Amino acid sequence: MRTSIFLVILVLAVSCTAPAPRKPVVRKTSTFLTESIQRNKIINEVEEKALLDYMKNDSLNTYISSPNGFWYQYIVKDSLKTELPIKGDEVIYAYEIKDVNDVLLYGKEELGDRKYMVDREELISGLQDGLKLMKEGEEILFLFPSHKAYGYAGYKKIAGNQPLVYTVTLKKITTSK
Repeated sequence: MRTSIFLVILVLAVSCTAPAPRKPVVRKTSTFLTESIQRNKIINEVEEKALLDYMKNDSLNTYISSPNGFWYQYIVKDSLKTELPIKGDEVIYAYEIKDVNDVLLYGKEELGDRKYMVDREELISGLQDGLKLMKEGEEILFLFPSHKAYGYAGYKKIAGNQPLVYTVTLKKITTSK
């Protein structure tokens, strides 16, 4: 009996000790973020080269570099009007989308006139920024890298990571005041 009690006490004493934490076999930091950054740098370089080549081949026009990460050139410029759309204004515009090889993806007839409440509705970031540069009656050709358009996902006829050429006509600005 003494032996049984001794064994029970021994088992309880051994089983009540806290388990020792195990150390990981391999300590490896995640490289996903680093790889993603490198992949995006390569994509951006390829797209920027395609857009620079587009501008080089269109040597008759002068392109303006936007601080928002795209290029543009005026097709029709109105130097008499001063009103630019601001947050809350409603604009009516028409546009077409081409790729950098001038292949038409979506025409103005197919897309029709669009209404947009400036900075109050969803729209690709390039077009949000671009419309704020336009006066009523102006037409601008925008060169958007994919991160200012449809990104890595693309959309229907637009492939992922595809830089795009937008030709936009601002038809009307209705102020919110």
